[in-house]
Amino acid sequence: MSAEPTVVIRLDGDGFVYRPGETLSGQYWIVSRDTSPVKAIEVSVLWHSEGKGDEDMAVHEFWQRDADELHPIDPGQPERFRTTLPQSPLSYEGQMIKLRWCVRVRAFPYRGKELVGERQFQLGNVPPVRVRSPA
Repeated sequence: MSAEPTVVIRLDGDGFVYRPGETLSGQYWIVSRDTSPVKAIEVSVLWHSEGKGDEDMAVHEFWQRDADELHPIDPGQPERFRTTLPQSPLSYEGQMIKLRWCVRVRAFPYRGKELVGERQFQLGNVPPVRVRSPA
């Protein structure tokens, strides 16, 4: 086991390619030698762009779970998430811009720095752009 805590995210189904309108579900947990509770966990299903120009990001679904005295959060205990994916935007691998979907989990321990984990997936099946060679 590594000394650094790690966020593990597992997706149900094939775990990578999903169709618009399909259900995305899975679970997450934290692998750590220190099993102390955390004060909050956030889970987001989001897309972001990469490449030329401004980079955009939008959150499709967001959940936050806060601990209290009666309901501590055990970060090593797997927790489930589930959402219906939107019709767009679809994942895209272009020459100048890429649009990527992911599940992001952020955990906020009582002490120490926040932990972040991401698991990419593909929404839709847009073929990659092919560069034509000059004739």
